[in-house]
Amino acid sequence: MKKNRRDFIKLSALGAISIPLKSFSKSAFEISLSRPNKPIVLSTWNFGLKANEGAWQILKNNGRALDAVEAGVKIPEADPSQRSVGLGGRPDRDGRVTLDACIMDEYSNIGSVASLEHIAHPISVARAVMEKTPHVMLVGDGALQFALSQGFVKETFMNEQTKNEWKEWLKKNDYKPEVNIENHDTIGMIAMDSHGNLSGACTTSGMAYKMHGRVGDSPIIGAGLYVDNEIGAATATGHGEEVIRIAGSHLVVELMRQGNSPKDACKLAVERIIKLQTIRNKNLKDIQVGFIALNKKGEYGAYCIQSGFNYAVYDHTGNKLVDSEFSIT
Repeated sequence: MKKNRRDFIKLSALGAISIPLKSFSKSAFEISLSRPNKPIVLSTWNFGLKANEGAWQILKNNGRALDAVEAGVKIPEADPSQRSVGLGGRPDRDGRVTLDACIMDEYSNIGSVASLEHIAHPISVARAVMEKTPHVMLVGDGALQFALSQGFVKETFMNEQTKNEWKEWLKKNDYKPEVNIENHDTIGMIAMDSHGNLSGACTTSGMAYKMHGRVGDSPIIGAGLYVDNEIGAATATGHGEEVIRIAGSHLVVELMRQGNSPKDACKLAVERIIKLQTIRNKNLKDIQVGFIALNKKGEYGAYCIQSGFNYAVYDHTGNKLVDSEFSIT
């Protein structure tokens, strides 16, 4: 009897593990859905299309996401026709073009510069801060001195159209920081490389005719940009003061950590801004904020306060411009 009982237990155990594996196997379609969409790069606004092309040259050759986002945003930084990024950007109310940028890699290394003048590529200075100093942020003259010490060349540029617009603005001296396609103030880029690692970059000349010394969200890690290599990445564009108020990009990543999709995480962050604006009796028509987000599965999404925000996506299907969903018309 003991022998039979032992045999029965042994046979039962064997039977339990001999169920055909086919019963538990995923279909090819399910497996393909579970594979991360990589590499992939997202960037804000329509000039993100050209920026994505620069990033993709690195990503398609198994390059690092950090190198890709730096190379990508340097394209609009170097384009004098872009009026909200780089030395071609609109000046502050004193006629000075001041630049902000930050960068973050898969190891949570960060670098940032703010109120930097005369340097064409603040994103590269931000990376130098990250890699060559014990600090995470340099501002103003200190940022310029550091840049020059690292071999960056001092330049001055403001095209005639931009200069004439500023002179016309001076006649009224009416400071209304509108956020629209003409003054959208930021390129934010987030990417995942073929190794599944995430990085991000954000660079801007800031609001046109801002008070000298004003700094928005773009150079602030957790506001204009945040990367968590276990969860995802997010970046923001629009009215920086409102993004800072909710630590916007960090909030989006944390909402993805809680299980929200990238689009839903962006939407929840936007709704928080709307709620606070309502509590403070502010007119929502006066502001625009948009977020884009990317998770570790390669899923992406965006959301903004009002219509007019778009973003560029480059993955294995090609490079395309996508209109963001929004809350108010």
